[in-house]
Amino acid sequence: MPPKTEKELALLIQMACVLESCAPKPGNVSRHHDFSDASLEDYLLSALAIGPAFENAAHASVGQIILDATVNTRRYVRSNTNLGMILLFAPLFKACLDAGDERSIRPILNRILNSLTVEDARLAYSAIRHAKPGGMGKVPQADIAEPPSISLLEAMALAQDRDSIAREYATGYEITFEIGLPAMKDALSRSDDLSNAAVHSFLTILSRVPDTLIARKKGMEAARMASRLAAEVLSKGGVFSREGREALSEMDRELRDSEHTLNPGTTADLTAAAIFLALFSRA
Repeated sequence: MPPKTEKELALLIQMACVLESCAPKPGNVSRHHDFSDASLEDYLLSALAIGPAFENAAHASVGQIILDATVNTRRYVRSNTNLGMILLFAPLFKACLDAGDERSIRPILNRILNSLTVEDARLAYSAIRHAKPGGMGKVPQADIAEPPSISLLEAMALAQDRDSIAREYATGYEITFEIGLPAMKDALSRSDDLSNAAVHSFLTILSRVPDTLIARKKGMEAARMASRLAAEVLSKGGVFSREGREALSEMDRELRDSEHTLNPGTTADLTAAAIFLALFSRA
């Protein structure tokens, strides 16, 4: 497979965002549910807004892509809809741009991650402050309120125990490549329904990796509870059986509250990265 152009890959990024947002993932905004501070329309506008930053990715650093995509999003959307996706997509996009096929993506990605600089960290920190994500708190090392003195990869490595997106940087996208993408492929081998595949990938990731957004807001036990619910849905067949779909609806009800504190938002971001790779391999 020849390398794709920035424009072609940017379209796949936008498609991944749309598919992830519309898929009926439990506890998240979807075509069936809005939040009080974010609607499906906000997520769709966000998907459109990040396109230009990725179309220029060949000539921009990872940090600059993250900042540009975040700033462009906030021109149209009042809440943080996609910071986690942007953080995941930026190095992954550059790796796919240079990859001849799916097998070469991860080695290229690791080279990109290891070449990240202090300037990448400064730009990414600026993007994070601009997006104002919930539940960040303050940390003793490499806090986003302070100018960074280490590379973006080093900063992510410090945060990997409390944030799964940071863990992806530190592990060469272990969750995406070893859990999320295989789950997408498994689902697509049974049916071409991309929405079902996205939900299956989401449940598979969540069943194995407690959601760190929930953990920051409600504590690790709440995050483990959500993981147990996902595992139970999968054990009943998930999206592929009537019993599984009924369990999925019940899980969705259990994860919804007025403050959205049980929203598995980090899992949704990881799912978007898996969707992007699945689209790349199918294009």
